[in-house]
Amino acid sequence: MRMPRLRKRNRDRARQQRLLAAAPAPAAVTAPVPAPRWTDGLSDVSIAGDPTAFQHLARTDLPVHPTTVAGYARLVCEIAADESRWKPLVRYDALTRWYARLETGPGYEVWLLSWLPGQGSGFHDHGASSGVMTVVQGELVERALTQDGEQRRPLPEGARRVFSSGYLHEMVNASLEPAVSIHLYAPGLVEMNQYGAQTPAERRIDAH
Repeated sequence: MRMPRLRKRNRDRARQQRLLAAAPAPAAVTAPVPAPRWTDGLSDVSIAGDPTAFQHLARTDLPVHPTTVAGYARLVCEIAADESRWKPLVRYDALTRWYARLETGPGYEVWLLSWLPGQGSGFHDHGASSGVMTVVQGELVERALTQDGEQRRPLPEGARRVFSSGYLHEMVNASLEPAVSIHLYAPGLVEMNQYGAQTPAERRIDAH
């Protein structure tokens, strides 16, 4: 009995199967494992990402306005250094001191004052307000009543003073040139007690 002849196509398929069975299995191909990012010397921000990109991590409690004496003094110095902020506003009044409010914030206000020769504030306090002031043009003279007695001090351009609530003093332009000053009060000035030509201590002495 004659055996059926295999077609050439079937013989080629059988040969390929025998070759595949004898060939070694290919090695498994794996992707390279990247080194941990914290080993590249980068900062925590590069590892974890920018914290400000996550709203729950962004700081929202940073003060926009100053809240301390140092902050108030810094603000006054910044305003004084920026002449474009206050110089165009300066005016002079022959009858009284001229003043304009420069800025207000939570718990404070900033004022610009001008002083012609001979103009003064009179002896006064600022009620419950503390303050910082600086002379930005000309020269003023301060007469203050302290625990050490009466003090007089010249305040040339650039001079600064910090005072607490209840501080008693008088400011006057004793020069021959106009003067300009910047004052910050915290809280905002709502009370200014005038004492005329005499200090409170002098009044008490006269009463006796």
